Amino acid sequence: MPSNENTDLRNPSYAWVMVFASFVLSALAFGSLASISVFMKPLSEEFGWSRGEISLAYTVASFASAAFGVYWGYIADKHGTRLFGFVAAIFMSVTMYLLSDQSSLFQFYLLYFLFGAFGCAMVMSPLFANVGFWFRSNPGLALGIAASGGAIGQAIVPYVCGILIESSGWQEAYVFLAIAYIVIAFPVAFLVKESPWREQARVSTKEEPREFPLSEKEVVSWISFAVIFCCVCMSVPIVHLVPLLTDAGFTLEFATKVLMVLMICGAFGRVLGGKLGDVIGALPAYIIMSLGQTVSVVWFPHIYSEVGLYALAAFFGFTYSGVMSSILVCTRMMVSAKYAARAMSLTSFFGWIGMGFGGFLGGYFYDLEGDYVWSFAFAGLMGVINLLVLLKFWSRIKKQSRLISAS
Repeated sequence: MPSNENTDLRNPSYAWVMVFASFVLSALAFGSLASISVFMKPLSEEFGWSRGEISLAYTVASFASAAFGVYWGYIADKHGTRLFGFVAAIFMSVTMYLLSDQSSLFQFYLLYFLFGAFGCAMVMSPLFANVGFWFRSNPGLALGIAASGGAIGQAIVPYVCGILIESSGWQEAYVFLAIAYIVIAFPVAFLVKESPWREQARVSTKEEPREFPLSEKEVVSWISFAVIFCCVCMSVPIVHLVPLLTDAGFTLEFATKVLMVLMICGAFGRVLGGKLGDVIGALPAYIIMSLGQTVSVVWFPHIYSEVGLYALAAFFGFTYSGVMSSILVCTRMMVSAKYAARAMSLTSFFGWIGMGFGGFLGGYFYDLEGDYVWSFAFAGLMGVINLLVLLKFWSRIKKQSRLISAS
């Protein structure tokens, strides 16, 4: 790649259009997954399914997103992401509609599997990799804004679902999602274009220069290992906060409002987490946000005042979402454009594994104990392990940098 391309820090004007497209599509994908918590009690009452069984749908969708995300990342690096939005729009809409008529756990799991494999997996890591390399200056801010769409979706979609379920029932809520998704997602899909930087890197026979002290494979290995634990930590409140609060005697409307506050603050957390990565470095930003997530998650079963719950949700939402954008920025800054979609998809693979396990185990511990105390304590423990891995990763980078400087 010519050297003047590396020193030109101007961002193409279309770069912000790609931020908008990724924002909207990730909002729809994350919003539907988060809404499982709102459908949990209605489906349990309708079919007699346990919370562990219903939570497993989140796990199935997460694992499908993980497995297929790696494949889509490979395709994106080889052929681009131009058609990804269209495929995702169709599958997200169709699966939401079919969920309104499902009547067995097998159907429930199968539809969420398809939603994960051909919806979430296509509009997250591959598109985020595309967005990151539209920007030569402030990529962290751009990725943070794009990723904040997921938090906005997690705020709005479950809240709307709660209103629809109370007024019309769970089936009508799924039908509404199906219609809304095709109306919103399909036009936005036309906006997806490949980054010129990634297009040039894909066809170039020259090795793209990197200044990071560790190899791309080692970077992906470290981030992937840490991501498992941080995503287990964050997924327990995402999936189980609404049933936790309604069990405590709060109304469904209040519970979805608390989740909405969590996710709206999460939108700010993703933006500021991304920008923090631009200012102090991606990995330090990841560590700071992980610390906030870990110390706050354990308190959810022990706070009973409305004001306290709003405050805790706001803080947790800000920090957990900062974690998510920090992961993207770490990958963007530590790997080459040619490898970006595969790298983000691989780290997302392990993130989805963690999200899936956390969502399921939160319900499993509830089924064992009859309350959520152990579920959220387990989430905190996973957060501690994530922090230990990140600190070791940081130490490894510093050590390798010193070795390179000395040689």
